[in-house]
Amino acid sequence: MRPLAENLRPQVLDEFFGQSHLLNDTHPLKHSIDNKRLHSMILWGPSGTGKTTLAHIICKQVGWYFMQLNAVLDGVKELRSVTENAKKFKNIGQQIVLFVDEIHRFNKAQQDAFLPHIESGLIILIGATTQNPSFELNSALLSRLSVYVFKSLNKAELAQILQRALAYVNLMPMDKLAQDGIINASVGDARRLINIVEQIALAKLDNVNVESVEQLLQENISIFDKGGDIFYQQLSAFHKSVRGSSPDGALYWMARMLVAGCEAKIIARRLLAIASEDIGNADPRALEITLNAWQVFERVGEKEGNRAIAQAAVYCAIAPKSNAIYKAFNQAMVQAKKTLDLPVPLHLCNASTGLMNDLGYGQGYRYAHNEQDAVAKGQTYFPEELGEQSYYVPTDRGLEIKINEKLKQLRGSHHK
Repeated sequence: MRPLAENLRPQVLDEFFGQSHLLNDTHPLKHSIDNKRLHSMILWGPSGTGKTTLAHIICKQVGWYFMQLNAVLDGVKELRSVTENAKKFKNIGQQIVLFVDEIHRFNKAQQDAFLPHIESGLIILIGATTQNPSFELNSALLSRLSVYVFKSLNKAELAQILQRALAYVNLMPMDKLAQDGIINASVGDARRLINIVEQIALAKLDNVNVESVEQLLQENISIFDKGGDIFYQQLSAFHKSVRGSSPDGALYWMARMLVAGCEAKIIARRLLAIASEDIGNADPRALEITLNAWQVFERVGEKEGNRAIAQAAVYCAIAPKSNAIYKAFNQAMVQAKKTLDLPVPLHLCNASTGLMNDLGYGQGYRYAHNEQDAVAKGQTYFPEELGEQSYYVPTDRGLEIKINEKLKQLRGSHHK
């Protein structure tokens, strides 16, 4: 028995819902389809937005031969088989369209295998991906492809697909509230919507209403993709809300991720990074509070633990911000990589043997605790060739106001 999604797959553009920004008469993609002059391309967007379906329709509309690879299951061996067949078809005047689903799962070397066949015109490549192609495809391949961005389907588009699906499985009429529940649960994913309808049909519910549909939906698998681009974009929105001092935005994106099935630990880990990267010494308590929230989650469980992480998120959002530590450490790393050959000054070395003592290790070092104010004025802490450096520049926010005052005194001592 074929899945409902396959039975409902559109065969022509008139039956295809969504992506009107790509398929209107003024768009270059639509022009290339109408003129039967296809070019290699990447279809990038969330799951269930019609990438595979549109690739089939495009190929059928231009009258070319369709071949398909899946990057999860196939590799260079299968690509060789495709190209051999493509040569045979070309000899009889037939152009090949090769559709590669989840193309981002091919590694960079495998992606290189497409290049000569695209350049020679042996194949027209249509790749589909849920990941940002800027990160997942190598530059040589990406430069030869047009990238078309797919959007999640809106509620009106989902409603049209829902009507077709309900009619196909004889579930019409259905309560309007129940239909709205299905659409909301689909979150822009047509395949998910159709699968929900299929589950309802298979369940043979005595009474299909909003309550029975909601109960069925509670058993559905989470739609949150921990490895997908949507995941990173939502996490980015959360991070930027905290950094931008918007506790409300932070709570919203945290809630969005949790409702979609994100593990709270992922959010807690990001908060720890924020506490050092974006708050730092402007409020060192942020690091402690965030770590404590994570421990609360581990000890009391999800319900109460989520509230503790939300509390930490709000605290971090309203805390004074500083990326001074982040910038200082990056500068130190850059300089360290450039000066790996510089020796440790002898006065900073530890004379752990008599020979090392005879060689001058540790001589001239002044023990800070024996000095006034526990500061050895004039002592240096960098290789002589490099000289004393100042990476850390505190802001005028939060505790760093006080730190800056202290640092001026300390640096004055060390730079003498």
